[in-house]
Amino acid sequence: MKLAGRLDHIEPFYVMECAKAAREIAASPACDPARGGEPMIYLNIGEPDFTAPPLVQEAAERAIRNGATQYTQATGLPELRERLSAWYRQRFGLDIPARRIVITAGASAALQLICLALFEAGDEVLMPDPSYPCNRHFVAAAEGVARLLPASPEHRFQLDAQAVSQAWGPATRGVLLASPSNPTGTSIHPEEMRRIVEFVRARSGVTIVDEIYLGLSYDDTFGQSALRNGSDVVSVNSFSKYFNMTGWRLGWLVLPEDLVAPVERLAQNLFICASTVAQHAALACFEAESIAEYERRRAEFRARRDLVVPALNQMGLSVPVMPDGAFYAYADCSRHAASSWDFCFDLMHRAHVALTPGRDFGRHEPERWLRFSFASSTSKLEEALHRLRSALA
Repeated sequence: MKLAGRLDHIEPFYVMECAKAAREIAASPACDPARGGEPMIYLNIGEPDFTAPPLVQEAAERAIRNGATQYTQATGLPELRERLSAWYRQRFGLDIPARRIVITAGASAALQLICLALFEAGDEVLMPDPSYPCNRHFVAAAEGVARLLPASPEHRFQLDAQAVSQAWGPATRGVLLASPSNPTGTSIHPEEMRRIVEFVRARSGVTIVDEIYLGLSYDDTFGQSALRNGSDVVSVNSFSKYFNMTGWRLGWLVLPEDLVAPVERLAQNLFICASTVAQHAALACFEAESIAEYERRRAEFRARRDLVVPALNQMGLSVPVMPDGAFYAYADCSRHAASSWDFCFDLMHRAHVALTPGRDFGRHEPERWLRFSFASSTSKLEEALHRLRSALA
């Protein structure tokens, strides 16, 4: 069967290939506790070990019992948009009217909608290297061109205004940033973000910022939304990470007002609406009891970071920039191996610890870097670090 040419620009998702290999090794006798083996520890997937808190689960059950399962409007439940508006005001001191918020079927749908709404064939979008692979593939799916710019540890693995200005060309339509970032857990300094937005605005471009880890910021210096820089900034967000609702597939966009209607038209045709049950459940995320639990969990993630990063540094897996958000450490494995891909597979076999090599995240020295997810429990992290020390000794 003849495939569409756009698939030529969609690379494999290598982290899933690694996950498949990890599962195969995990099924072997070497990982069978009944035979004296060690079970695989999965630190390769970016998914919190926490699930939705009790009030959110109860709200979902109540919605199903009450028959609140029919389509919502494409932009989402008005009550949920209002709750998010209030959250921006209380958490970030921002006045974001509910009418600028569009509920989506996860951040993935949000990225697809905004890329289809803004980019045409040949439009160039500047992104940092390293960055989350799916983000550039959404640009490619809209027939745009994702141009990856090397981002070094000296620049927090992020773009700055100088890099954007030097790379900007006749075909450039905008920038797609992530703060905090997957895979590095680093954020763009607020003043640098302001300079980027101002430069892009002066070129009539668009600034899109993936903020799905913003709720999991550990440093007040960086824990600020790019939306503070003006109503023309597009923010992509999600209930998956801070709100611990990964499989519920619920996200949102904050848009300039003149983009809401075009995005709504796309959403009506492509998705109809986000999951109604998930939307009713998400209303409970903003109850005081739920927010208190999310903040407790945020503190737990920070404690895990403070456990993991010094340990990695001590064993020669250098983390050159302390993550200020998310639950990832981006570590340099060049002291131990020439290829992070081979190194990660070797550790899967010898230490039964699954990590993510840098191949997914860009083209600038991917063999040097690996991503360590500290989204798992402290006990699993301690055991993983013990195994890594033994393997690297």
